[in-house]
Parts: sequence; C-alpha cells; structure tokens
Amino acid sequence: MNKTPPGRILVLDDDLDIRNMLQRFLTGQGFEVRTVKDSIQLDVFLERHPYDLLILDIMMPGEDGLSVCRRLRAQGQTVPILMLTARGDPIDRIVGLEMGADDYLGKPFLPSELAARVRAMLRRQQVFARQIGRGGAISDRKTASLSFGDYVFKPHLQELTFAGKIVEVGPAEMRLLFALAETPNRPVSRENLIERTRGRSHDANSRSVDVQVLRLRQIIEVEVSTPRYIRTVWGIGYMLVATLDA
Repeated sequence: MNKTPPGRILVLDDDLDIRNMLQRFLTGQGFEVRTVKDSIQLDVFLERHPYDLLILDIMMPGEDGLSVCRRLRAQGQTVPILMLTARGDPIDRIVGLEMGADDYLGKPFLPSELAARVRAMLRRQQVFARQIGRGGAISDRKTASLSFGDYVFKPHLQELTFAGKIVEVGPAEMRLLFALAETPNRPVSRENLIERTRGRSHDANSRSVDVQVLRLRQIIEVEVSTPRYIRTVWGIGYMLVATLDA
C-alpha cells in the first residue's frame, strides 16, 4: 500500500498555544511543521524554504489570514492554503475561497479532522501531478493542448499562456481548469467538479465551486458577466469551450 510522503507545513496563527498544539500534533502525524506568529515571519520563511501547504488562521491582529492569502496569490504564490475559519460562519469560508484559499476548516475542529484534511490536500496535489505527468484523460498524446481565444492550455505542463506569455494560475484554479479541460465542450456537473478537484469525501457545496469558477473566469475572461470560454450550463454545471490541438 502506497503512503503519502510527509509534507512540509507552515502554520500562521497569532495564538502561541494553538501554534504549539498544531506543531506537536502534526509533527506526531509525520509532517515537518514550522509555525509563525505573523505575516512578517511568514514572508521570511517562504523566502528561505519551499512548503507543501500553508495553514492560515483568519482572525489575527495586523494582517489577517484573508489579507495574507490574497497578497500571496497576487504575488504568484501557488502553495496550497488551508484556512481556519469560525464554525458556523459561511461568509468567512466563501470569502476565503474568493481570496485564493484551496480549502477551509471550521473552528473548533478535531485534530484528526485537520490531519485528514491536510493529507487529502497533499494527496490531491500528488494525484494531480501524476495526471499531468501522463497527460491526463485529454488525449493519448502527452503534448496535447487546448486553445480558446488567445489562450493555450498545456495540461501536461500545468501551463496557461495568453498570446505566448505565461499566465499565473493558482493551484485550485489549475485543478479546476484541468478538470474542465478533460472533457472540453461537454458540461460537467458541480458534484463531479468537487469530486475531481477536492476528493469524493469532501464536504464542499456547490457554492464553493461557483466561487472557484468565478476566480478562474476573472483570470481568463474579458467580461466575467458574459463568459465566452467557461460557460454556465443551467441545471448541470459548467463547460469549457475550447479546441483540442495536436
């Protein structure tokens, strides 16, 4: 049985007790964990070492978790981000996704639930990387690409270009684009997109998919309100309108 290799995790939380608890628990689960108390320390750690996952608390003095997430994505940082949100507050969760978070977990939470969510995120990244490596289901040719307008998407390279220039795409948006690109010009249900981008056992709802679609549209559409490439198929889900290239 193949096991998911341990990942390097960076935790940002202003509460010392929570930082210590998360470090002890996640280290005991086999992960390599570092913790920081504010965004200044976070930036220093990110400059020094690559990390496989960030855990950000939303409620913090100074630059809060949402602002940190938005800034990192604007800088082109693609590391997966797990937001810790207030239990029962769906607004925080939706806003977190809009800012560029890949997943969220409500407080208070069971440590085992956190570990399961972390493993699932790391596993999705590895599965996605393997799909990319073998060209996914788009074509038997690993060099296959998709064109829509002046965009060219090369799934095997995780690369989107516009008029020949690289376009920065976050990990969640890249997984969504890949899922839609597997069956271009065919509608994909929201439930199917959740399963293919987050895992079958994930508790995400259709609203979270809509938020991620909006984020992807903001990257590639000229007019988000009248999308040309990522179409809404009412009653079903979404469809990528594109041409398959050799």
